Amino acid sequence: MEFGLTTFGDTRIDPATGRQLGAEQRMRELMEEIELADEAGLDVFAVGEHHRPDFAVSAPAVVLGAAAVRTKRIRLASAVTVLSTDDPVRVFEQFATVDLLSGGRAEIWAGRGSFTESYPLFGYSLDDYDRLFEEKLELLLQVREQERVTWRGTVRPPIVERGVWPRPVQEPLPVWVGVGGSVNSVMRAGRLGLPLVIAIIGGTPDRFAPLVEVYRESARRAGHDAARLPVAINSHAFIAEDSQEAADVFWPAYSAVMNRIGRERGWSVMGREQYEALRSPGGALFVGSPQQVVEKILYEHELFGHDRFLAHFSLGPVPLAAVLRSIELFATKVAPAVEKALGAGRLEAAGG
Repeated sequence: MEFGLTTFGDTRIDPATGRQLGAEQRMRELMEEIELADEAGLDVFAVGEHHRPDFAVSAPAVVLGAAAVRTKRIRLASAVTVLSTDDPVRVFEQFATVDLLSGGRAEIWAGRGSFTESYPLFGYSLDDYDRLFEEKLELLLQVREQERVTWRGTVRPPIVERGVWPRPVQEPLPVWVGVGGSVNSVMRAGRLGLPLVIAIIGGTPDRFAPLVEVYRESARRAGHDAARLPVAINSHAFIAEDSQEAADVFWPAYSAVMNRIGRERGWSVMGREQYEALRSPGGALFVGSPQQVVEKILYEHELFGHDRFLAHFSLGPVPLAAVLRSIELFATKVAPAVEKALGAGRLEAAGG
């Protein structure tokens, strides 16, 4: 299994002053997080795209380009690139550039986004929500496969025999599909034979097991080897040496972020009781001691048989020092223990 981190680059509140940290400082901290993840031996670091004042990253490729020259081995991805409101040709060029800067470590995670601000910002209608993504993903994949492109659709001007450069180190440049629970989205990813990232941020993970099976069945029906298509699970996480410490440190940040978003979307207010239910062995939150997080990853592996686990760290106003320590524990305590357990399981299954 591969282990990685995702973040939206939250511009959190400084607990000492009560003021929101500026985007400039948040970018410096984000580079520190990425460098630590690389040095600690994690496999992937992914940054999301948002166009809101509470998140610092609106241009993932720019951030990842900076990270490319400050890291040595970690893969660098978008979580996600909102492809519906971007230009696929430009997205490919940007990530091909990140790939060149990093020596072949870039990945595009294409999605429709968990927020909708980019649609009016860039002149798109939510009425075209699915058609935009469908056509633009088609174009992105064609650009990935062909240096010279001829393409015609309904959501952007046609392209007639035009070259797209630079070309990346990796051939092909990895393109994953990021989803939040849409059946149509996982079927599309399977049909196209693209790796899948599922974000599980609430409820119980077992509800998502049928989605993974739908994805793999769609891949098989389209003639792809489903066993060779990677699946990643992405969940909110925070780790401390002690379970209660982890719960108490993460609770104010988590509740602040989720209740702020909840007010926008008409959700009920989250209380500590609901938070503790999400932290329970069958819940979606990976908040606790290293051993608790290990056990939950192994539980989910029984559900999904996934190839990557992605922890969404640095959420809201969690202090930077606590985030960095959480990253260290994830890399040095959790990842090795999960790998050891899965290795032992594979030996037992083989009769070793």
